[in-house]
Amino acid sequence: METLATSTSWKLACRVEDTIANGGVCLKLENQQIALFYFKRRNEWYATQNECPHKRQMILSRGMIGSLGDSPKVACPFHKKTFALDTGECLSGDECAIKTYPVKIEDGLVYIALNN
Repeated sequence: METLATSTSWKLACRVEDTIANGGVCLKLENQQIALFYFKRRNEWYATQNECPHKRQMILSRGMIGSLGDSPKVACPFHKKTFALDTGECLSGDECAIKTYPVKIEDGLVYIALNN
C-alpha cells in the first residue's frame, strides 16, 4: 500500500528491443543513472542504481550477471563485488547495498518505478 509520503511514479525507460539479452544497459531517468538488466533465460527484468558504492563509479550496468542459488546477481566489473538484483544486498560480505527499482513491461516498452 502506498502512503501519501511516498508514491510510485512509473517512467518510460526504453523499448524492449533497446536492451541486451542476459546483460545490462545504462539509462538516465530524472537525473539518475539506472542500470537495467534483462535475464532472457529467466524472462526477468531488474533495475538498480548504476553507481558501484565501493569507489563511486558509474559502472554496474556493464557488470556480469548470474545467479547465486535462486537469487539474481550482478558483479561490478572493476571490483568484483556482487549485489543481489532483487534486494540490492551486497553478496560479497560488505555492509553496503545498492538501490533497486521495480520494472514492468507493457506493449514492448520498459517502465521503471521511481519513488517520489
